[in-house]
Amino acid sequence: MSKHKKVDRKIFISGTLKALTGLHIGGNSVGLSIGGADTVVVRNPLTNEPYIPGSSLRGKMRSLLERFRGEEQSNNNPEGGYSMSRKGEALAGKKADTQLGKLFGVAADDAAEPTRLIVRDALLTNDSSCRLRTAPNTDMPMTEVKTEVWIDRITSAANPRQIERVPAGAEFEFELVLTLLEGDDHKQFLKLVFEGLRLVEADTLGGNGSRGYGQVKFTVTELAQRLADDYKQGNPAKSLDDFPIPEEFVEKEPDSEAA
Repeated sequence: MSKHKKVDRKIFISGTLKALTGLHIGGNSVGLSIGGADTVVVRNPLTNEPYIPGSSLRGKMRSLLERFRGEEQSNNNPEGGYSMSRKGEALAGKKADTQLGKLFGVAADDAAEPTRLIVRDALLTNDSSCRLRTAPNTDMPMTEVKTEVWIDRITSAANPRQIERVPAGAEFEFELVLTLLEGDDHKQFLKLVFEGLRLVEADTLGGNGSRGYGQVKFTVTELAQRLADDYKQGNPAKSLDDFPIPEEFVEKEPDSEAA
């Protein structure tokens, strides 16, 4: 069966994610509701540093990729799309044989193949960690608190809410791991992954995006692969030569012209 295909290689996409505006990824589900209680960001309990859960970035990429392709039952697109619940709600795609189904996986199914894409938790870079720890004007350790006001549409009463955010300018180290099986077209999957990153940049990451939060920028510093035999022989990952990093994700050299 297709789900027993051998692993051919792993491709690693790594770089930095920069918050262009304040970033809020809540430590509990209450923090994601509009007009909810005061909310805090998710933190590593050992270091107390804010981080970006891989599930948040992965889920946003999948949601946007599927929304841009439409409903999978009607679009006849081999790349896939979203599915619809009986209540008319848009859900993650369920077709295992589409490109998105293979990339992100589907609910348990005899025909389903292993999920191709792993998204690691994104941790603060050493530089951003040091800057935030010593910043004199943060409201909470390494973060800011933004006060917003929701208006009760019945009584017109103002309800202030305080939302914790990672300040604009903070940078996180991210890594995506693409596990490819025999017969997979690695270029096709990489194109989907980079499209997903573009869509996240054009949208938002985390909560309260419609109010200016969560604009981010990705910079990819390495695109490497490690073949199945490399793991047996202990060889390190090597640069992927037949798929260049898209130009928009390459860090621009600073202007060297004299002022």
